[in-house]
Amino acid sequence: MIAAAGEKNELGKDNDLVWHLPNDFKRFKQLTTGHHIIMGRKTFESFPKLLPNRIHIVITRNTDYQKEGALVVHSMKAALEIAKDDPQPFIIGGGEIYTMGMEVADRIELTRVHGAFEADAFFPAIPQEDWETIFTEFHEADERHNYAFTYQTWVRK
Repeated sequence: MIAAAGEKNELGKDNDLVWHLPNDFKRFKQLTTGHHIIMGRKTFESFPKLLPNRIHIVITRNTDYQKEGALVVHSMKAALEIAKDDPQPFIIGGGEIYTMGMEVADRIELTRVHGAFEADAFFPAIPQEDWETIFTEFHEADERHNYAFTYQTWVRK
């Protein structure tokens, strides 16, 4: 999974991010390019266009849903089946999809945004008994980043 979340696991509000972190966007692009990206319908529809060089898999309950450029499925199991030949597919959100993903993921690339935000979507709590942090890298707020943030890589124990 890959996500950016505030100190209280905030992801976004009204189907949008509540911060702008250009370096995090670059990291997301670097890690996910060339891979399958698994997301919910709302996350998919929040993009202005398809993300280049990635295979978009959209999970939705709506059995009539179709969008050009997306492979539409109705379960995490079906999404993972499509991505089975990708050595590193990424679950990219939103909140409900991350909750489903917590059961099947073996790695979490998390950008912890240091701040408190008004949100209506949240990243699930990471069960400390099941996961450990193997990498952290702190970044101060600066002229391009209104908030300090920390890249964290978690792996399942």
